[in-house]
Amino acid sequence: MQLLPALQSGGVEQSTLEISAALVREGHESWTVSAGGRLVPRLEQEGGRHLQHDIGRKSLLTLGHVATLRQLYLSVRPDIVHARSRLPAWLGWLALRTLPRKHRPHFVTTVHGLNSPGRYSAIMTGGERVICVSETVRTHLHRHYPRLDERRIAVVPRGIDPERFAFGWQPEASWREALLRDCPQLRGGRLLTLPARGTRLKGHAHAIRLLAAVRAQDIDARLLLLGVDEQGREHYLGELRELARSLGVNDFLATTPPRPDAREAMAISDVVLQLSIKPEAFGRTVIEALSLGTPVLGFDHGGVGELLARHFVAGAAPQDDPHALAERAVALLGQPPVMQPVDVPTLSAMQADTLRIYRELCEAAP
Repeated sequence: MQLLPALQSGGVEQSTLEISAALVREGHESWTVSAGGRLVPRLEQEGGRHLQHDIGRKSLLTLGHVATLRQLYLSVRPDIVHARSRLPAWLGWLALRTLPRKHRPHFVTTVHGLNSPGRYSAIMTGGERVICVSETVRTHLHRHYPRLDERRIAVVPRGIDPERFAFGWQPEASWREALLRDCPQLRGGRLLTLPARGTRLKGHAHAIRLLAAVRAQDIDARLLLLGVDEQGREHYLGELRELARSLGVNDFLATTPPRPDAREAMAISDVVLQLSIKPEAFGRTVIEALSLGTPVLGFDHGGVGELLARHFVAGAAPQDDPHALAERAVALLGQPPVMQPVDVPTLSAMQADTLRIYRELCEAAP
């Protein structure tokens, strides 16, 4: 049973679906508890079961879900409870504590982010196994939670399907034309793409300023902010549009809601951007783009910096130096590098490693 706030979009949600599908494929039941969202139909189509409870809402009323989860544990009788976010982890753990020890499922956590250290975040170190999505996360936990037993930690990088993200793959010409009809601002120039949710932390403003800096160097660049136009983020999108107008690049900027063809957009891009303001635990779009053979330009920190250092050093730029970022972009666009296939983590390895952790817990002596 996986616990997370919602199933809308993002890396946590993607990992949840991938593990659910792997469980079903191996003949197990897979249950997910969340507030729901646009990814629920996919979860269910792949054989998973969804229970809609808002266990991620920061409210005192949410504590009532401790009793809800307790009842779910008793009725579903899961072998594993796998928490992927802090508040669901607290609720799930508190519900476990209400059960007799011999009836408690095993408790697993995955640390998907570099959360601020403290008692609230410490719950993510409370699993019998603590899965880290990168070495960056493991280092973060060691630094801030030195009492955490190394034997409980497992680094399981997020992975991709190498067939779906095959090196050199390109979408049909009809797909490209459909995108350009929807986003005519992108026609004719070099394409920068930032695939990211509509949150300030993803660095959309950095991307717009970068677009202006690159165009100032007489490079006809265009920018696609893929996924920024989310429901409830209209004010933020308006701010970005105003910034683009003030810099004179609004006519060269396209924005879209979250859409299922990010792979296609990254494949036709000249450079994929990863400009998160805060260090991230991992950078799924980094390995997706590099696997396709598309150069990536990102800030040299956190999990993104870890991946770029390993797979594409030319794409790493310091966060606090917009001039250096623009120089890297101009270099990548002006003299495109000869890309080579990269050995990135695979989806099947991530699924197998996670299910192996589940099996080890279930087979261990009580």
